Amino acid sequence: MMLQTTAFAAARSRAHGPTAALWHAVELHRPPAEVDSACELTVCGSLARVTTEQPWPLQASDVCPACAALAR
Repeated sequence: MMLQTTAFAAARSRAHGPTAALWHAVELHRPPAEVDSACELTVCGSLARVTTEQPWPLQASDVCPACAALAR
């Protein structure tokens, strides 16, 4: 039997006009050292820069609600 676990990393998006920068979740398929500071597709479908310094899930007020729901 194979046990599969999903690992997520935190990623910060850019602010776009009236939209604030948010924290997003990125599903990791590579070692964290390979994705640090890279732009990746997030769980909700936006692009954001990955940071391995922040754990996911984040306890912050500026977290993407879609990522928070999908990356449980």
